[in-house]
Amino acid sequence: MCAKISKVDEITAIASKRGIFFPTAEIYGGKAGFFTYGHIGKLLKNRWETLWRDTFLNLSDNFYEIQSNNILPEDVFKASGHIEHFNDPMSECKKCHSRFRVDHLLEDKSIRVEGLSQEGMNKELAKNKIKCPKCGGELSEGKMFNMMFAVPVGFAGEKGYLSPETAQGAFIAFKNMFQATRGKLPLGLAIIDKAYRNEISPRQLFFRLREFTQAELQIFFDPAKLDIIEENVWNTVKNYKLLIKKEESDKIQAISLDEMNKNMKIGKFYLYYLAKVQQFYFEKIGIPQAKLRLRELGENERAFYNKTHFDVEIYLETLGGFKEVGGIHYRGDHDLARHQKASGEKLEVYHDGKKVLPHVLELSFGVDRNIWTLLDLFYAQDTAKSAGGDEEERYVFRFPASLSPFHAAIFPLVNKDGMDTLAESIASDLRKDFQVFYDDSGSIGRRYRRMDEIGVKYCVTVDSQSMKDKDVTIRDRDSLKQIRVKISELREVVGKLINSGDFNVVVK
Repeated sequence: MCAKISKVDEITAIASKRGIFFPTAEIYGGKAGFFTYGHIGKLLKNRWETLWRDTFLNLSDNFYEIQSNNILPEDVFKASGHIEHFNDPMSECKKCHSRFRVDHLLEDKSIRVEGLSQEGMNKELAKNKIKCPKCGGELSEGKMFNMMFAVPVGFAGEKGYLSPETAQGAFIAFKNMFQATRGKLPLGLAIIDKAYRNEISPRQLFFRLREFTQAELQIFFDPAKLDIIEENVWNTVKNYKLLIKKEESDKIQAISLDEMNKNMKIGKFYLYYLAKVQQFYFEKIGIPQAKLRLRELGENERAFYNKTHFDVEIYLETLGGFKEVGGIHYRGDHDLARHQKASGEKLEVYHDGKKVLPHVLELSFGVDRNIWTLLDLFYAQDTAKSAGGDEEERYVFRFPASLSPFHAAIFPLVNKDGMDTLAESIASDLRKDFQVFYDDSGSIGRRYRRMDEIGVKYCVTVDSQSMKDKDVTIRDRDSLKQIRVKISELREVVGKLINSGDFNVVVK
């Protein structure tokens, strides 16, 4: 009897076959922590990033996307504290010389590591007699390992680093952007770009990468207004309930923003954006409510400069529990104060008639982690009828219409009698407004299955009736319902389907 294939293996097999993702440099055996997005994966990633931009950059007229550099001078990271503090505890096997993160070794044995110092982790390592996971050899004591990639700059020995986060690019650009945007606060600076961390032992697919993409929005604001927000804006969200896992609690509670403001003493400014993050996942991405929680991090877990910190965690079956995909961090003036001191450049600004060193609220998202989340949550197996009427097993990604790699697929039923010519003409016309895929290879059933496997929600088929009546069939990926639509109305119908995601909008 064949062993049951795990969900992770099923997804990665489809991902490789259909061009979603695969290990980088696979012809050379690949390297842990590096993945390449194929054409379908890149389209899916682009869709997610577009939704992110449309959601968060439209929260204010004074929010902008900027582009910084992947390589920054060493002085930036001395000021930020990365040179001194951006370390992970590493242990090496004395027998096979494999290296592991000590906190991962402890977590794999269900040992709580939050708040443990390097010394504390080493004590737990020895106390529990943990051996090398690869060969069973003895492990060395953990030592701190700086995770940044150093890069030589020029010929004079100057050192730079690949950025381990996108945030520093926004902090060092703040003064220029404040002046360029005519001196208004709050000012939001967003960056979607690569970050680089020399992970000791990359694992969990897209959750521990050495090269990855972040989407971050740094919101610079007057700290005196942390608990002040326009009343009409606050009234739109104050009764909205967030799914909160409080520090030291195992329960998820639905708590209104108003209650969190009054009882947990969290500022309205922070809470407003926390609500917008949850709404993004529920309303734009389509995450089931039972799968998401906002976990409060206490002083022992969060960065020392973070005054308030909630992580966005989503339950992933493939990884066996709730996993962090984003976070909302109130960083105070930590970043600007350190860069001001190290550079000697004043970063205080005049706002509302006074001098202000802005505080920062950071909305941070791991893009690759979010892509794996889509693959985990929306993957399914079910059955569908073949062209001959038989039930066939199919593999499908049920992405929301707005995230589908292609908005629609266009098929001629057969490549003759003018059907292929008409289908090509329809595809060419729809490409003016939508991203569509034309496929005339194989049986219609096989083409449907291929589109199901990459998550395309709508398939448009030209058949013999189309030649007479100037209409086509639209098939819905999820319900498998089909409707006939006039070719002259097809662009409008496809637009409605993408915007609503509901096939019943046009089914009458």
